Amino acid sequence: METTLEQQEVLSMPRIGDKAPSFTAVTTQGEINFPEDYTGEWSILFSHPADFTPVCTSEFMTFAHLEEKFEKANCKLIGLSIDGLYSHIAWLRTIKDKIEFNGMKNIEVKFPLIEDITMNVAKKYGMIQPGESKTQAVRAVFFIDPKSIVRAIIYYPLSLGRNFDEIYRALIAMQTSDAFNVATPADWNPGDDVIISPAGSCGVAEERMTNTDDLECEDWFFCTKKLDKQTVLDTIIKK
Repeated sequence: METTLEQQEVLSMPRIGDKAPSFTAVTTQGEINFPEDYTGEWSILFSHPADFTPVCTSEFMTFAHLEEKFEKANCKLIGLSIDGLYSHIAWLRTIKDKIEFNGMKNIEVKFPLIEDITMNVAKKYGMIQPGESKTQAVRAVFFIDPKSIVRAIIYYPLSLGRNFDEIYRALIAMQTSDAFNVATPADWNPGDDVIISPAGSCGVAEERMTNTDDLECEDWFFCTKKLDKQTVLDTIIKK
Protein backbone atom coordinates (compact mmCIF):
# COMPACT_ATOMS: atom_id res chain seq x y z
CA MET A 1 0.00 0.00 0.00
CA GLU A 2 1.48 3.33 -1.05
CA THR A 3 1.84 6.20 1.41
CA THR A 4 0.27 9.40 0.14
CA LEU A 5 1.99 12.77 0.35
CA GLU A 6 -0.63 13.88 2.89
CA GLN A 7 0.08 10.87 5.13
CA GLN A 8 3.82 11.54 4.93
CA GLU A 9 3.24 15.13 6.03
CA VAL A 10 1.07 14.08 8.97
CA LEU A 11 3.52 11.42 10.14
CA SER A 12 6.71 13.47 9.75
CA MET A 13 8.36 14.40 13.02
CA PRO A 14 11.71 15.71 14.20
CA ARG A 15 14.11 13.20 15.68
CA ILE A 16 16.27 13.42 18.76
CA GLY A 17 19.28 15.54 17.85
CA ASP A 18 17.44 17.53 15.18
CA LYS A 19 16.98 21.29 15.27
CA ALA A 20 13.46 21.97 16.50
CA PRO A 21 11.27 22.96 13.51
CA SER A 22 10.55 26.70 13.48
CA PHE A 23 7.12 28.26 13.45
CA THR A 24 5.30 31.47 14.30
CA ALA A 25 2.01 31.05 16.14
CA VAL A 26 -0.78 32.92 17.89
CA THR A 27 -1.15 31.88 21.53
CA THR A 28 -3.10 32.82 24.63
CA GLN A 29 -0.04 34.88 25.63
CA GLY A 30 0.45 36.61 22.29
CA GLU A 31 2.47 35.68 19.21
CA ILE A 32 5.56 33.51 19.63
CA ASN A 33 8.41 32.55 17.33
CA PHE A 34 9.53 29.06 18.23
CA PRO A 35 12.19 28.02 19.06
CA GLU A 36 13.93 31.36 18.49
CA ASP A 37 12.15 33.11 21.38
CA TYR A 38 13.40 30.40 23.74
CA THR A 39 17.08 30.30 22.79
CA GLY A 40 19.26 29.99 25.88
CA GLU A 41 16.73 28.08 27.97
CA TRP A 42 15.04 24.71 27.91
CA SER A 43 11.46 24.42 26.71
CA ILE A 44 8.81 21.72 26.71
CA LEU A 45 6.39 21.83 23.79
CA PHE A 46 3.42 19.57 24.43
CA SER A 47 0.19 18.87 22.58
CA HIS A 48 -3.25 17.82 23.75
CA PRO A 49 -6.25 16.52 21.79
CA ALA A 50 -8.89 19.17 22.47
CA ASP A 51 -10.14 21.89 24.80
CA PHE A 52 -12.96 21.12 27.23
CA THR A 53 -11.94 17.48 27.62
CA PRO A 54 -11.38 15.96 31.07
CA VAL A 55 -7.95 14.34 30.69
CA CYS A 56 -6.55 17.48 29.07
CA THR A 57 -8.06 19.60 31.82
CA SER A 58 -6.32 17.51 34.49
CA GLU A 59 -3.02 17.84 32.62
CA PHE A 60 -3.20 21.58 32.13
CA MET A 61 -4.03 22.12 35.77
CA THR A 62 -1.04 19.99 36.77
CA PHE A 63 1.36 21.71 34.38
CA ALA A 64 0.15 25.14 35.53
CA HIS A 65 0.54 24.08 39.17
CA LEU A 66 4.13 23.01 38.44
CA GLU A 67 5.07 25.90 36.15
CA GLU A 68 7.19 27.69 38.76
CA LYS A 69 9.08 24.46 39.47
CA PHE A 70 9.92 24.11 35.78
CA GLU A 71 10.85 27.81 35.59
CA LYS A 72 13.40 27.30 38.36
CA ALA A 73 14.92 24.54 36.23
CA ASN A 74 15.31 27.07 33.37
CA CYS A 75 12.45 25.52 31.39
CA LYS A 76 9.46 27.17 29.73
CA LEU A 77 6.19 25.41 28.92
CA ILE A 78 4.27 25.77 25.64
CA GLY A 79 1.00 23.94 25.01
CA LEU A 80 -0.79 23.23 21.73
CA SER A 81 -4.07 21.93 20.38
CA ILE A 82 -5.82 22.36 17.07
CA ASP A 83 -8.61 24.40 18.67
CA GLY A 84 -8.97 28.14 18.11
CA LEU A 85 -7.82 30.98 20.32
CA TYR A 86 -11.27 31.88 21.67
CA SER A 87 -11.92 28.26 22.58
CA HIS A 88 -8.57 28.21 24.42
CA ILE A 89 -9.42 31.37 26.34
CA ALA A 90 -12.88 30.12 27.32
CA TRP A 91 -11.52 26.74 28.41
CA LEU A 92 -8.71 28.20 30.53
CA ARG A 93 -11.16 30.61 32.14
CA THR A 94 -13.45 27.69 32.98
CA ILE A 95 -10.53 25.81 34.53
CA LYS A 96 -9.74 28.77 36.78
CA ASP A 97 -13.33 29.54 37.76
CA LYS A 98 -14.93 26.11 38.09
CA ILE A 99 -12.62 23.09 38.08
CA GLU A 100 -11.08 21.40 41.10
CA PHE A 101 -8.79 18.40 40.62
CA ASN A 102 -6.42 16.52 42.90
CA GLY A 103 -6.57 19.26 45.55
CA MET A 104 -5.93 22.02 42.99
CA LYS A 105 -8.41 24.82 42.30
CA ASN A 106 -8.41 28.41 41.05
CA ILE A 107 -5.58 27.36 38.75
CA GLU A 108 -4.56 30.01 36.22
CA VAL A 109 -2.71 28.78 33.14
CA LYS A 110 -0.12 31.45 32.38
CA PHE A 111 2.06 29.68 29.83
CA PRO A 112 1.22 30.01 26.11
CA LEU A 113 -1.38 27.74 24.53
CA ILE A 114 -0.95 27.67 20.75
CA GLU A 115 -3.86 28.04 18.34
CA ASP A 116 -3.29 25.50 15.58
CA ILE A 117 -6.54 25.27 13.61
CA THR A 118 -4.61 24.64 10.38
CA MET A 119 -2.65 21.83 12.09
CA ASN A 120 0.53 23.38 10.66
CA VAL A 121 2.54 22.98 13.87
CA ALA A 122 0.99 19.62 14.76
CA LYS A 123 2.02 18.23 11.37
CA LYS A 124 5.56 19.64 11.62
CA TYR A 125 6.01 17.83 14.91
CA GLY A 126 4.17 14.62 14.01
CA MET A 127 1.52 15.24 16.65
CA ILE A 128 -1.27 13.92 14.42
CA GLN A 129 -1.23 10.12 14.47
CA PRO A 130 -3.88 8.80 12.04
CA GLY A 131 -4.15 5.52 13.94
CA GLU A 132 -5.42 7.50 16.92
CA SER A 133 -7.21 10.40 15.23
CA LYS A 134 -6.94 12.41 12.03
CA THR A 135 -8.36 15.54 13.66
CA GLN A 136 -6.79 15.58 17.14
CA ALA A 137 -3.20 15.77 18.32
CA VAL A 138 -1.94 12.96 20.52
CA ARG A 139 -0.26 13.78 23.84
CA ALA A 140 3.23 14.52 22.54
CA VAL A 141 6.02 15.99 24.67
CA PHE A 142 9.13 17.53 23.08
CA PHE A 143 12.10 18.56 25.22
CA ILE A 144 14.07 21.33 23.48
CA ASP A 145 17.44 22.38 24.87
CA PRO A 146 18.95 25.91 25.02
CA LYS A 147 20.50 25.43 21.56
CA SER A 148 17.06 24.59 20.09
CA ILE A 149 17.91 20.90 19.69
CA VAL A 150 15.30 18.20 20.30
CA ARG A 151 16.65 16.17 23.21
CA ALA A 152 13.80 13.83 24.08
CA ILE A 153 10.33 12.91 22.85
CA ILE A 154 7.50 11.17 24.70
CA TYR A 155 4.20 10.17 23.08
CA TYR A 156 1.00 9.13 24.85
CA PRO A 157 -2.30 7.97 23.36
CA LEU A 158 -5.43 10.11 23.67
CA SER A 159 -6.77 8.12 26.62
CA LEU A 160 -3.62 8.27 28.81
CA GLY A 161 -2.80 11.26 30.99
CA ARG A 162 0.88 12.11 31.31
CA ASN A 163 3.12 11.44 34.32
CA PHE A 164 4.45 14.87 35.28
CA ASP A 165 6.94 13.53 37.81
CA GLU A 166 8.60 11.67 34.94
CA ILE A 167 8.58 14.73 32.66
CA TYR A 168 10.34 16.76 35.35
CA ARG A 169 12.73 13.90 36.20
CA ALA A 170 13.71 13.56 32.53
CA LEU A 171 14.40 17.31 32.30
CA ILE A 172 16.64 17.31 35.39
CA ALA A 173 18.43 14.13 34.26
CA MET A 174 19.30 15.61 30.86
CA GLN A 175 20.53 18.82 32.46
CA THR A 176 22.64 16.76 34.87
CA SER A 177 24.16 14.79 31.99
CA ASP A 178 25.09 18.04 30.26
CA ALA A 179 26.49 19.71 33.36
CA PHE A 180 28.56 16.82 34.71
CA ASN A 181 29.30 14.77 31.56
CA VAL A 182 27.64 11.65 32.94
CA ALA A 183 24.75 9.36 32.10
CA THR A 184 21.86 8.53 34.42
CA PRO A 185 20.71 4.95 35.09
CA ALA A 186 17.20 3.56 35.29
CA ASP A 187 14.92 5.39 37.72
CA TRP A 188 17.63 7.96 38.49
CA ASN A 189 16.80 10.94 40.69
CA PRO A 190 19.13 13.65 42.05
CA GLY A 191 21.34 12.13 44.75
CA ASP A 192 21.51 8.70 43.10
CA ASP A 193 24.76 7.40 41.62
CA VAL A 194 25.49 8.35 38.02
CA ILE A 195 27.14 6.37 35.23
CA ILE A 196 30.37 7.36 33.53
CA SER A 197 30.98 6.57 29.88
CA PRO A 198 32.43 3.13 29.06
CA ALA A 199 36.21 2.92 28.81
CA GLY A 200 37.57 3.62 25.33
CA SER A 201 40.74 1.55 25.67
CA CYS A 202 42.11 -1.49 27.50
CA GLY A 203 44.38 0.71 29.58
CA VAL A 204 41.53 2.91 30.78
CA ALA A 205 39.40 -0.17 31.47
CA GLU A 206 42.14 -1.72 33.64
CA GLU A 207 42.71 1.56 35.46
CA ARG A 208 39.04 1.82 36.25
CA MET A 209 38.91 -1.70 37.67
CA THR A 210 41.90 -1.06 39.96
CA ASN A 211 41.13 2.55 40.92
CA THR A 212 38.65 2.55 43.79
CA ASP A 213 38.96 6.22 44.77
CA ASP A 214 35.71 7.55 43.37
CA LEU A 215 34.36 4.86 41.03
CA GLU A 216 32.35 1.76 41.75
CA CYS A 217 32.88 -0.67 38.87
CA GLU A 218 30.84 -3.82 38.46
CA ASP A 219 32.88 -4.54 35.33
CA TRP A 220 35.01 -2.50 32.93
CA PHE A 221 31.94 -1.19 31.06
CA PHE A 222 29.69 -0.51 34.08
CA CYS A 223 31.10 2.12 36.42
CA THR A 224 29.20 4.51 38.65
CA LYS A 225 30.16 7.34 40.94
CA LYS A 226 28.52 9.43 43.62
CA LEU A 227 27.01 12.77 42.70
CA ASP A 228 25.67 14.68 45.66
CA LYS A 229 22.05 15.76 45.41
CA GLN A 230 22.76 19.28 46.62
CA THR A 231 25.55 19.66 44.06
CA VAL A 232 23.10 18.77 41.30
CA LEU A 233 20.40 21.11 42.58
CA ASP A 234 22.81 24.01 43.18
CA THR A 235 24.02 23.67 39.59
CA ILE A 236 20.64 23.35 37.89
CA ILE A 237 17.94 25.00 39.99
CA LYS A 238 17.59 28.78 40.14
CA LYS A 239 17.51 30.31 43.60
